Amino acid sequence: MTMQNVKSAEWDHATGVARQVCARVFRDGGAPSDALEAFGLAHEDLHGNWREAVDRIAQALCHSGTTTSTNQVYQQAA
Repeated sequence: MTMQNVKSAEWDHATGVARQVCARVFRDGGAPSDALEAFGLAHEDLHGNWREAVDRIAQALCHSGTTTSTNQVYQQAA
């Protein structure tokens, strides 16, 4: 699946969920790599960039094909 195949509404929802999860990780003292790790995403080349973390998480959510709430994602990450 490429970004051209993702619906705008799906991308907006995934980005919103990713932002909320990253905000919770940040609030709890975590780093962008911690947010990516919660989703099982590689983070070796991430250099403290929250924007990139949000984008990667949103892409992962879109590619998974599932719609989920922020609380479900955060509970799985904890």
